[in-house]
Amino acid sequence: MKFKSEIKPYTGAAGGWGSLEATTRYVFDSKKVLSNLRNLMRVNKGRGFDCPGCAWGDDNHSTFSFCENGAKAVSWEATRKAVEPEFFAQHSVAKLREQSDYFLEYQGRLTHPMRYNRTTDRYEPISWDAAFSLIASHLKGLEDPNQADFYTSGRASNEASYLYQVFGRMFGTNNFPDCSNMCHEASGVGLKQSIGVGKGTIRLDDFDKADAIFVFGQNPGTNHPRMLHSLRHAADRGAKVVSFNTLRERGLERFADPQKPLEVVTPKAGRISSAYYQPNLGGDMAAIRGMVKVLLQEHRQRIASGEASLFDEDFIEKNCHGVDEYLDIVDQTTWEQITHQSGLTEFEIREAANIYMKAERVICTWAMGVTQHKHSVPTVREITNLQLLFGQLGKPGAGLCPVRGHSNVQGNRTMGIDEKAPKPLLDSLERHFKFTPPREPGHNTVEALEAMLRGEVKVLIALGGNLAAAAPDTPRTEQALSNCDLTVQISTKLNRSHLTPGREALILPTLGRTELDMQATGSQFITVEDSFSMVHASEGVGVPLSSEQRSETAIVCGIADAVLGKRYLDWMALADDYNLIRDHIEATIPGFKDFNKRCDIKGGFYLGNAAAELTFNTPTGKANFSAAPLPERVIPMENDDAPFTLQTLRSHDQYNTTIYGLDDRYRGVYGQREVLFIHPQDLADLGLEDGELVEIETLWNDGIERKVSGFKLVSYDIPRGNLAAYYPETNPLVPLSSFGDQTHTPTSKSIPVAIRRCEAVADTRRIA
Repeated sequence: MKFKSEIKPYTGAAGGWGSLEATTRYVFDSKKVLSNLRNLMRVNKGRGFDCPGCAWGDDNHSTFSFCENGAKAVSWEATRKAVEPEFFAQHSVAKLREQSDYFLEYQGRLTHPMRYNRTTDRYEPISWDAAFSLIASHLKGLEDPNQADFYTSGRASNEASYLYQVFGRMFGTNNFPDCSNMCHEASGVGLKQSIGVGKGTIRLDDFDKADAIFVFGQNPGTNHPRMLHSLRHAADRGAKVVSFNTLRERGLERFADPQKPLEVVTPKAGRISSAYYQPNLGGDMAAIRGMVKVLLQEHRQRIASGEASLFDEDFIEKNCHGVDEYLDIVDQTTWEQITHQSGLTEFEIREAANIYMKAERVICTWAMGVTQHKHSVPTVREITNLQLLFGQLGKPGAGLCPVRGHSNVQGNRTMGIDEKAPKPLLDSLERHFKFTPPREPGHNTVEALEAMLRGEVKVLIALGGNLAAAAPDTPRTEQALSNCDLTVQISTKLNRSHLTPGREALILPTLGRTELDMQATGSQFITVEDSFSMVHASEGVGVPLSSEQRSETAIVCGIADAVLGKRYLDWMALADDYNLIRDHIEATIPGFKDFNKRCDIKGGFYLGNAAAELTFNTPTGKANFSAAPLPERVIPMENDDAPFTLQTLRSHDQYNTTIYGLDDRYRGVYGQREVLFIHPQDLADLGLEDGELVEIETLWNDGIERKVSGFKLVSYDIPRGNLAAYYPETNPLVPLSSFGDQTHTPTSKSIPVAIRRCEAVADTRRIA
């Protein structure tokens, strides 16, 4: 398969004809055109299946409840292409490692359980019973349960995630690293400290009531496109959408609704952002601090002149703690600090503050542009500080909205996938199941990888995901996986993690969201939770490609039964009837009363949010202001000498580590992925030109060389001194030891680097 590589500016709006054309192309490429068209009509509809893409909520009003990337995810999963045992017989692991990530996943669905043969360097078929026995042998042979890590992807269902953590804790460990550790951990930590709950406080229809929506560090056009509908509707009715994003992104500028024929066939499109600011990477906290400084000045002037207070002093008095300490730190923060760190002018910050001041109801929303820095927790809390000053919590059209990635990453945490499990959860499990769960904290993802490197973890079981490609410091991550005695990957598609086996390794093929899950009691459904705390039922409709594929829930039950037997639970009965699992969830997880009955509610049911009701489960019993100073430096290193700061990001033909294609339409990149976005003046100052190939090197202080080569320079609208490139290609540049304070989230949005010209480098990973 050949791809035409070119850089060609995209002039259209986000969505529109380009989105419709791409959707059609991916449906046809699946080789299951009619079935995938039927599938798409069932996405996010009634008792259809929940989109396997992002965690954005369902409005239940649209004719088509999917976006371009959702269509890609559905078609990519429901394909006729198959990776059968014959494929592995023809391809050694060493040869497959030479291929691109796109090539690997494009081969199709995994169909049979496979075991790695180190002698032949090939995967070979194994029966399910033998696979479960092998896992049990390794787990039972450990000297300590903490020598096992149980990784979870955000796509795992509530039912599978719940049983997975119950099994792990019955086995004796809290080692539950998960994908949230690498993305939105700062949102959970920061919000819990500020308002007592680690979730957003709004519901989807609050976007219909907001007067202003402040968007920090996110690119919804690629990462959660259905959000563009909410932003477009808000903008059309006059709400101000204010975007803070380092790169100029088309999805935050203009959007043509693919469901409106006139906008598909004409240049007609709606404007999204009424104001767009481009802070330096990691500069959002300083920008918000500057807004508060402006608003505090206006507040004091009003008080001095006898006017009504600008701040909601009644709200602050009744509901908040620590406002005086916070305002003191605002006073101490200089404009020189604010403008230097944010990269914005005082005029721009005052303009944004003026928009905020004039809005009665404000939503603040953010994503990984905020959460993948060393100082991400204080940044999340700074956003919360701003909202608390104006009482923008607990009323329609206002609140806090972290936008999660994978479609059930929030549900995973609700179900107990948490290496620092809260005491009430452990107490509840102990009472209900009559066992003593471990109490000491387990490994997060970075800690798990470090423990594998030290040889302290012997077994890794991954419930979905692609840890080898998703985690930072790729060579060290791969070495960590290789150090294990056993790695188990529960997967739908071939990926990089399968090619980084432990001394022994298993690939266990699982069903996807789109497929029928038939068990002994009939067709089963699962549930997921979106970014708005709505729980939805999801039931697949497609016939599985292979009779050897099993559901994630059945696989977890099979492993647990082989390891623990029926000492605490009849695991195989749970695999036969998921209603029984939901009964256990109801008995142990708050908010799930009458769980099975409520699964029939059209549009799902709301779990509730204490902070949205102005009940704050914090040590003070109130919402807590954070009086954190601005960080001494944004780049997490001992000095500020790095010429550039690099962020890793997704292309438009990508979802997390899944590479659907080699285009990034909205950024004008086609047929290639090894590109480096840079400001044109930075190019000129370096004596370089568009299209030249460069080497990128991380400037870190641990003596480890981190370089990638052969990246094509692309001029882009990005602040000077800032760079951007796609992951996982640039994950080798992210040090495992560079992570957020309080979170261990890799600092993938603030990597100190230098670049230099290099000779043309041949890509050793072929794309076909």
